[in-house]
Amino acid sequence: MKTTLLGLLALTAVSTASAASYVGGSVGSGLTLHYQNDLTASSAMRYGLNLDATNFNFKALSVGGSVDYLGDFTGSGSSLGGLTPYYGIGLGAGVVLGAGGGFGLYPHGTLGLRYNITDPLSLFVEGNIGPVVTVGGTSAAGVSLGTGARIGLNYRLP
Repeated sequence: MKTTLLGLLALTAVSTASAASYVGGSVGSGLTLHYQNDLTASSAMRYGLNLDATNFNFKALSVGGSVDYLGDFTGSGSSLGGLTPYYGIGLGAGVVLGAGGGFGLYPHGTLGLRYNITDPLSLFVEGNIGPVVTVGGTSAAGVSLGTGARIGLNYRLP
């Protein structure tokens, strides 16, 4: 029993030690800072804060962010000259406080390409699309189609 427990603890320690964490940012459809944590060798979770959605006009404050699951299309990185294609699903949210206040949700799908420049630094370009559901603001409620595109950098933390 002790051997089994020690084996499971060792396996857990090895699997969490190999998971990498990243910080980064992107420009395009907003200016975003993010933290990304690998779940496996080919999947990750990314948590972003959209700084372009943060503004002070002395009547309202708006803040936006997103959580995204990202997965590599496995087996295709070497055949594309070092580019790794990936897909993702995510949920973005934003809130406006003050005059014209409201709330919005953006469930979306993502397609992107990543290129490792050096060991800790990688470049990515991606696009996303999905419905935008808003409540409040200038209209009571609404649904529209949202899209986004961005280019960014990831830095792997030691």
